[in-house]
Amino acid sequence: MTIRQEITPGSAASAAGVPAAALTDASVKFGRFTAIDGLSITIEQGAFYTILGPSGCGKSTLLRLVSDLIPAASGKVSIFGKSTEEARLAREFAFVFQDATLLPWRSALKNVELPLEIGRRRGVKIPVGDRSPRELLKLVGLGGREDALPHELSGGMRQRVAIARALVCQPKLLLMDEPFGALDEMTRDHLNLQLLQIWKETGTTILFVTHSIPEAVFLGQKVLMLKANPGRLREVVDIDLPHPRGLDLRDTPEFTRYSAYLRKLLETC
Repeated sequence: MTIRQEITPGSAASAAGVPAAALTDASVKFGRFTAIDGLSITIEQGAFYTILGPSGCGKSTLLRLVSDLIPAASGKVSIFGKSTEEARLAREFAFVFQDATLLPWRSALKNVELPLEIGRRRGVKIPVGDRSPRELLKLVGLGGREDALPHELSGGMRQRVAIARALVCQPKLLLMDEPFGALDEMTRDHLNLQLLQIWKETGTTILFVTHSIPEAVFLGQKVLMLKANPGRLREVVDIDLPHPRGLDLRDTPEFTRYSAYLRKLLETC
C-alpha cells in the first residue's frame, strides 16, 4: 500500500501537462468560521479521485471552491491553468449533485439538451463533444428512454440523466457530490460500474465525494482523506487495484486491506 502526503506539481504524473486542478495553500471562510485551511493539492488530468472525511471536514466545500461557487479567502486555485472563473466560463468542468435536479416537464433527452439550449439563447459558445445528447443517454444505459419524464424514471435513472447532462458540454473535469448517496445498494453498485466505464471511455478527470469507504476504494485511483476543524488534507492514498474493476474485487484481501486502512485513518480525522 502506497501512501502520499501530497501530490506536487513537479511529480511525474503531472509533469506531462497542466494539472486538472491545483490548490495552493487555499482557505475558505464563512464569517469567522474557517471551513478549509491551507489546502494544497494537485489533481492530474484524467485521474479519478475520491474524497473521504468526517462530516464538517469540507468535502462539499472543496468541490464548490473548485467550481467557482464560493471564493477562496486566501491561497490560489487553478483549473487547467486558468482561474476558477475563467474555467467556469469556458465550461471546463461540470457538477453532479446528490439530487438530479431535472426539470419535471422535460423529457430525459430534453433535460440533457438543456445546457446547449441555454448556451445558444445567451450567445455563449458551448463546447460540444463527439457524442450527441441521445448518444450520451445510451452511454449511461438509458437508450430507449429518451422520451420518459423524470417521474417515470427511478432514482438511479434520474441520476444517470444528470450525468449525461453534465457530459453534454464535454467537460474536462467532472465534480460529483455524493451523487449515489440516496440510492439503494444494488442501484449504487450498478452506477459505480457505469461510472467507471464512462470515465474509461471519456478520459474525464473526476473528483467524487462520498461517505462510503468501500465506494471510495472501488472507484478511486487515489483517495483524498480530509480532516475536520478546520478542513485540511490528512493524506492522499494510492489505490493500487487493477482495472477494469468488477464487483467481485470487493471480496479480495487487497480491497479489504485498503478499506481497513482508510477506516482507521478516518478515525484520526
